[in-house]
Amino acid sequence: MEPKVNKFTSKRWIQELAPPDENSIVTANFALKHDPVKAAAFEANLISLSTPGSPNYGKWLTREQAIQAISPSEDQVKIVTDFLDSFGVENYEVSAFRDVVKVHMPLRIAEKMLDTKFATFKSVVIQDIKLLRITQPYSLPTEIADAVKLVDDILRFPSIEKKQIFESSSGQDPEFSSCGNECSGFTTPDVLQARYGYSEEPEAVPGNTVSCTEFQFQYYDNTDIDNFNSNCDTSVAIAETIGGNKEFVCSVLGGCVEALLDIEYLGAVTSPIPMTVIYQQEFSLLDWINGVIAMDDPPLVHSVSYGNDEVQQTSSEYMEECNTQFQIAGSMGLSVLFASGDQGVWGRSGVGQTFHPDFPAGSPYITAVGGTNFQQAGVIGNETAWDCGGGGFSDEFPMPDWQSAQVNAYLTNAGASGLLPDASFYNAAGRGYPDMAALGGQTNPYCVAIKGGKFGGVAGTSASCPVVAGIISQLNDLRLKAGNPPLGWLNPALYSNLAGCFYDVDDGSQNNCKKGDGFHTIPGWDPATGLGTPNFECLSGVINSF
Repeated sequence: MEPKVNKFTSKRWIQELAPPDENSIVTANFALKHDPVKAAAFEANLISLSTPGSPNYGKWLTREQAIQAISPSEDQVKIVTDFLDSFGVENYEVSAFRDVVKVHMPLRIAEKMLDTKFATFKSVVIQDIKLLRITQPYSLPTEIADAVKLVDDILRFPSIEKKQIFESSSGQDPEFSSCGNECSGFTTPDVLQARYGYSEEPEAVPGNTVSCTEFQFQYYDNTDIDNFNSNCDTSVAIAETIGGNKEFVCSVLGGCVEALLDIEYLGAVTSPIPMTVIYQQEFSLLDWINGVIAMDDPPLVHSVSYGNDEVQQTSSEYMEECNTQFQIAGSMGLSVLFASGDQGVWGRSGVGQTFHPDFPAGSPYITAVGGTNFQQAGVIGNETAWDCGGGGFSDEFPMPDWQSAQVNAYLTNAGASGLLPDASFYNAAGRGYPDMAALGGQTNPYCVAIKGGKFGGVAGTSASCPVVAGIISQLNDLRLKAGNPPLGWLNPALYSNLAGCFYDVDDGSQNNCKKGDGFHTIPGWDPATGLGTPNFECLSGVINSF
């Protein structure tokens, strides 16, 4: 299975010498194949549902309609479950869409079933985190492999990173001091509201919901959220937590910076719109998105500040399967936004022979958010590209029609100006990302309440993404109030009816992050800042016109 996979280690994970206990529980997700004819029709229908001007625009599918349109047959599922039964495995569950079977089984059975060997790996960043992963290729009998695309959560390694905390910054405009002396000079909710112009308190129309997702021990604590609310005059609140929470990790271990950044700033923009926090210990995008689309009433907007390089995904099969699940989410009227990454064009893999595009930011069926700084530090005004913001062109997914005009214009104009990197570094025919951007760079980091009572500055597209997701949630509020459906999968509308409602960022580049030769900004879309940063006044004025 996944025949092109030839690497079973990671420099961020150390293999333990002692073999794992044969009774250790392995969790594996059997992803079933989708019928290619049904999948092509489903994708075409999604384009129609998401394109303003289409007679089908906004007629999002119910979960039952989506299952009918895309799911594998019951017979295909039975092939897999009969196979599991033959090994005496009883602890498995079939997903709502019949395309994933999640299995929990002892390691000794997993090794025999998949004809492979497992080892224990521990993170070099947080050594308390350990994973069971295979050390050699895996396989399935032909009759099972005909029904299964891949087996997930047995070979991919998550990228765990600790956020850098900044202790000081400078700001001339008063909004930079609006969270108190401990955050003087940092980006605050008042800074963001002044720049992007969103409502200070949306109406929270019934049915409007928003969420952020956290992985790998990124919990939150109410002490820090209360401190943020008190200092920044916000009303961040969590309506529901899915997957559990361990507050002591934040105050005792201080390991919650990513989650607190996401929650505090998504809530600062969206409150009182109900916010859900989804937690999953394993970093499995496929498992996560399957859980989202299986919900009876999933949040309408999802902010996710996690990712890896495409080359770190180990197989095209995995990325394509995730892409299908993102399509299902979009067809149900859900907007899924991901941060574009914080390592410029070189990604987490580092400087090499080619750039390293991000996944899932490079997927056409999510909306990717890049990062900017203010041109003048501490002064609210025009923005410049953050030189370490992720962006570029996917090596896996081709350029979609809905962005081809803007992206090809960039390639033509930047090329004529001598601003393109050497063509050997990137795939000019790939899906271009990010789609848009927001403040996220290190010039004025975000003020975040962390570590049970302290404050610090945090930067990255992990900050940009929840802010943009919050703005999309506010736009949904306006659409729902007018009796219109939510925005759902955003991208075709972004590049057509909404393209003129962004502050164009035509200053800066992704150079000087690890090494030069990144992409430069130019007027219009570019792979450093996408269409630009959101102009809420403009967006709110057109959002109900299509």
